[in-house]
This record gives sequence, structure tokens and C-alpha cells, in this order.
Amino acid sequence: MTDREQYTPGPASGVKVRKDGEKWTLILVRELRHSPEKVWQALTDPAQLREWAPFDADGSLGTVGSRVKLTTVGAPGPHVTETTVTRAEAPRVLEYNWGGFDMRWQLEAVGGGTRLTLWTNIASPLHLDGGCRVAHLPRCSGSPAQRHPHRPHRWSRCDEVRRLARLNAEYAKQFGVER
Repeated sequence: MTDREQYTPGPASGVKVRKDGEKWTLILVRELRHSPEKVWQALTDPAQLREWAPFDADGSLGTVGSRVKLTTVGAPGPHVTETTVTRAEAPRVLEYNWGGFDMRWQLEAVGGGTRLTLWTNIASPLHLDGGCRVAHLPRCSGSPAQRHPHRPHRWSRCDEVRRLARLNAEYAKQFGVER
């Protein structure tokens, strides 16, 4: 069994869902042990994204105006979306759109580490249950700076869907979503 196959997500925590009119927003907060500069690289560099993100990027996400193709990994068929980076203020704020969902990452130096906050729009909390995309976000946002450097965990490269079923159920219960 590989290290990737042994991954087990921690408890569902640090996530909120807000509704403003008809718009739903998922907000995820993680405290990471690495500097904002290191976390920024994990969020923008294609080689580092490959270690944790649920997509492959064909270019850096670190520059405003960059057009980058994001290929979802582990999808039943090819799923490529093109994004344009709309905000990149290293190492503080990164904004782009992935598959119709606005992604805003904010990095704040806290002690010797980083508080990483992700805001992303969702269709409704019901998509927490059906969409692995949202269920995997806690893993993705925590993994680049918390994993052991010699033990990368790429969720889509191994069979983690069943391991995330528990996490998904916890979020569904937390937000009052019928399963």
C-alpha cells in the first residue's frame, strides 16, 4: 500500500456556507505551518499544483491576465476549462475561475505560518453531497503546506473517493443537507 492510498481526511471543520440572496459561498479556513511565500508557490506553480490539486495546470496561476488550461484529473472523461487569473498579489491574494466557480485564496501570515482562506461560489449546499469538488477542497487547501515533503498526496491519483465519503457526510450533516 502506498502513502497515497493511506490518506485519511481529518474531521470536517473550518468550513462555513453563506447565502446572500440567491448566491451561496463556501468559505474554508486552514492554519498552515509554512510561510505565505511557500503556500503561494503551492497555489500557483504547476509542478506544485500537481502534488495536491484536483486539476493539472498548463501554466502558472501567479500572474494577472495569465490564461491557463485546468484539466480535471480523475474525471470520467476529459474535462478541460480555461481560466484567466483575475487577481494575483503575491503572496496575499489569488483569484481565478475554475469550471464556473470563482476561487479566491487569501494568505495571511500568522506566527511562523499562514492562515489560508478560500472563498468559492457553489450552486447550493446540496452540491456538498453530490460534488466531490467541494468535498475535496479541505484536502486540497491543507495538503500543500501540511503534507510531508516526501509523501505527496494527490487525491485524484488514488482511490480516495470512498475515504472522503465520511468527510462528505460530516459536511452534509453540519450544513443540514439531506443525503
